[in-house]
Amino acid sequence: MEQRHLGRTGLRVSRIGLGTLTWGRDTDEHDAADQLKAFWDVGGTLVDTADVYGGGEAEHLLGRLVGSLVPRQDLVIATKAGNVPDPYRRVNCSRGHLLAALDASLERLGTDYVDLWQVHAFDPETPLEETLQAVDLAVSSGRVRYAGVSNFCGWQLARAATWQLAAPGVRTRLASTQMEYSLLQRGIEREVLPAALDLGIGLLPSSPLGRGVLTGKYRQGTPSDSRGASERLAPFVEPYLDDAAGRVVDAVATAADGLATSPLQVALAWVRDRPGVAAPIVGARNAGQLAEALSVEALSLPYEICQALDDVSAPVHRYPDQDWSTL
Repeated sequence: MEQRHLGRTGLRVSRIGLGTLTWGRDTDEHDAADQLKAFWDVGGTLVDTADVYGGGEAEHLLGRLVGSLVPRQDLVIATKAGNVPDPYRRVNCSRGHLLAALDASLERLGTDYVDLWQVHAFDPETPLEETLQAVDLAVSSGRVRYAGVSNFCGWQLARAATWQLAAPGVRTRLASTQMEYSLLQRGIEREVLPAALDLGIGLLPSSPLGRGVLTGKYRQGTPSDSRGASERLAPFVEPYLDDAAGRVVDAVATAADGLATSPLQVALAWVRDRPGVAAPIVGARNAGQLAEALSVEALSLPYEICQALDDVSAPVHRYPDQDWSTL
């Protein structure tokens, strides 16, 4: 698999990342092992997790597999901290919480460092400088090699990245931002993506298949074994089942027919090759699903198809997101 630099850093990652959101919850150790082995076999390196995935079980599971199944040095392990299971405070990015969460993650992962540590969300109750100091302390201690953020809007990302760049060699340059990005969710193109491109921050798209909708599985209804049929996950999928999304899905299916490939591969290839993207993060229930996603490595979409998909999924950009002189 092709490797790409993560932002303006020396870290290289596979251009498809393996997500572990369901590990330890819907994906058991056997299926997780099959996925990790299949991913590694094709040259995949970036494995993304978080301290809250499966209540910590995703990190536990990954930690049990690394070393015994795949050499630690062959992987770029990325995890996150900051989200908390507290209904009164969903995000805690205080220095104390973040550093304690990192220690707990390292213990679960069975390693003394993570390659990429990400602040999971912006915390309006903690000064951003305090959050970023925790990042710097984690890197200077050797427990973290590179750092990034997740779910920061445009001004939050720009402020954090600029603060870090203000003291080069002292503060840690942000390597990445992880955001939802797909043909059904292009909102980051307004401000987040321009900021990332300008500041040399690599984009790690989550939900690159539109929460599964872009695979086309919902075109004829809701399959009984899908997320959309799950009481817990149906609200997650429902926003992408409207008529506007349906038109995009139909266009993806048409493109797939013309290229003799699958809608999944078309949708994933589109987001993988967007400007600023380092590696879409793909999650799967089993190795079979993952294999289809990994087979996209050989696919490059023709310009005409990219343009057609851009047009049908184009977000509305109005003042001041775009050049005001054209409005």
